[in-house]
Amino acid sequence: MMPLLRMSAVLIATLAVVPAMAEPTGCDHFKWPLDHEKALLSKPIAVASGGAATLATGETLTLDPEATAKLPQAPSRPPKFPGSYAGFVTLAAPASAGIYRVTLTRGAWIDVVQDGHLLKTVDHTGATGCAGLAKSVKFDLKATPFTVEISSSTAPSVALVVTPD
Repeated sequence: MMPLLRMSAVLIATLAVVPAMAEPTGCDHFKWPLDHEKALLSKPIAVASGGAATLATGETLTLDPEATAKLPQAPSRPPKFPGSYAGFVTLAAPASAGIYRVTLTRGAWIDVVQDGHLLKTVDHTGATGCAGLAKSVKFDLKATPFTVEISSSTAPSVALVVTPD
């Protein structure tokens, strides 16, 4: 009887943790305001993987199957889903160094490459149930060109925008 009680306690503890790990629901549950980014993403322009993107412009990035995507750097984590998609855009140097946000309309992994190195994230936020927004990640950029890599997307395209914090 004791092993059954222990197993039940472990199961209950596990189930209690799962909701805490889930993304919050609704547009008002992001850590920082994303109204400006949502507006920029409402009418994105198309850009192919490997193309040039522009700061503060909503763009829909066409992705390739992750197995054949030619990303400049390997993603910082392996694909989360079999058959996922990946792609990248390059951006000119921002006018000044500082914290910049990469915001997506759907869930996917975001990496930023600058001066040949993957950058560490400064912060991130995400929510489900918010039409037009899913995730935003902050990076500390230098005033040099950089690349945004998207991977582990379950869809063949994703709209994104890069904005100063």
